[in-house]
Amino acid sequence: MSEKRAERQVALRVLVYVFVTHLFAGFIWLLFYIGGHADK
Repeated sequence: MSEKRAERQVALRVLVYVFVTHLFAGFIWLLFYIGGHADK
């Protein structure tokens, strides 16, 4: 039972890391997008 729980915690942690990484990447992309279109 504790092995299943550990697997679930690892899977949850991976999902959170992937979500946060994509959120951060999206934020960086947004900054570049806004910066590139600021002068026009």
